[in-house]
Amino acid sequence: MRRCCQFASGCRGAEHPATLITRHELARWTGELGDAAAARDMYAALLVVRERVSGADHPDTLTVRHELARWTGELGDAASARDMYAALLPMRERVQGRDHPDTLAAWANLALWTGEAGDPAQARGHCAALLPVRERVLGPPAPRHPAHPARAGAVDGRAR
Repeated sequence: MRRCCQFASGCRGAEHPATLITRHELARWTGELGDAAAARDMYAALLVVRERVSGADHPDTLTVRHELARWTGELGDAASARDMYAALLPMRERVQGRDHPDTLAAWANLALWTGEAGDPAQARGHCAALLPVRERVLGPPAPRHPAHPARAGAVDGRAR
């Protein structure tokens, strides 16, 4: 079976990387416009193609898994979203590393959907484990610049 990648000159049409990116964006914007069911279905169909073309462990395939879980949760199936993020997290850790932003996002979403599925204690546990990793990876907060949107209207440290 031939695999298609960004550098394969023979890749065309429905499996071309640009086409797959466009399908991803179409699913995203479909969901953002309020059709979560269609977004979920589009991501489910895209996942089959991504796995075949890019492989199950490719970061783009993992991103499609992430979005499929998101829109599944947005449709009200928190338990399935939780389970999908629980399966995704070790894949992200193995492929991209524990400190990668996408891994941290999967971990945060696992916490979110765990809570939404009715287990706030476990959600809290995920957050408690995630917090020191995020603090280590992201470092201390940067000082806010006076022109920062959160400080709009502030002059010499005082809000007006």
